[in-house]
Amino acid sequence: MLFALDLHGSVSHKVIGSSELHIDPDTPIENYIDGYGNTRARALLPPGQSTIWSDCILEMPADPDPFDWNARQHEVMDLPTGTLGYLLASRYCESDELSAFAWQMFSSEPAGWARVQAISNWVHNHIHFDYRFGRPTKTAADVMREGTGVCRDFAHLFVTLCRAMNIPARYASGYLSDIGAVAGPGDFCAWAEVFLGGRWHVFDARHNTPRIGRILMVRGRDAADVAMITSFGDYRLNEVTVWTDEVEHGLSEDDMLVALQTRPNVVSLVLAP
Repeated sequence: MLFALDLHGSVSHKVIGSSELHIDPDTPIENYIDGYGNTRARALLPPGQSTIWSDCILEMPADPDPFDWNARQHEVMDLPTGTLGYLLASRYCESDELSAFAWQMFSSEPAGWARVQAISNWVHNHIHFDYRFGRPTKTAADVMREGTGVCRDFAHLFVTLCRAMNIPARYASGYLSDIGAVAGPGDFCAWAEVFLGGRWHVFDARHNTPRIGRILMVRGRDAADVAMITSFGDYRLNEVTVWTDEVEHGLSEDDMLVALQTRPNVVSLVLAP
């Protein structure tokens, strides 16, 4: 099995504890960095039940996602070569199929941040979120037709419409807390990153507002590049438990490490013999 559940290699915040994966029963884990800079884990799991978990505390800024209304859209000929792959259609992001719709809807918007924000607004307002509507084969075109999805579907459709407008966009996911937001408990979440004004910016069409405590795990062209679990064999997912909360102010590092022993993030799997 391959796992994409660790912090992204670009995360530079101070880590208390360790973000590395653990497997029970004890199983050797090979860690590696993939072509997108994601920290991946590879393990051969035995038949029966296995529990995969990780837990740590990060010191992060209290500021929400930054925004820049003046960020400009680059002409394709001026884009850095490393961004060009994020203009192309991919497994879940059929930008070629939705190109005509995108140009009809958003070509009148000023190029740059305003156009990207208009795309985010449209996806946020036209797609209905519900966990019942998620499925592993759902593409951006499916999301358009059905008008429903989970956070990864919002991200896929947003990325697709940006690429259709010649704006480099990539898929990202990680932890998202409820700090400073009227929202449910923290969870895994998918969002997008868009290249404007010479750098990548976070856009989250699911929530469509800057958030505090966004922790990157993986990024790629779409979810096919960064699945949390890839199995080369049959398994059943029993349970997923995630927490991403603000730590009480003033705790010592020793107290934080004690807290880590009581609230692990858990994925429970059963593999067929």
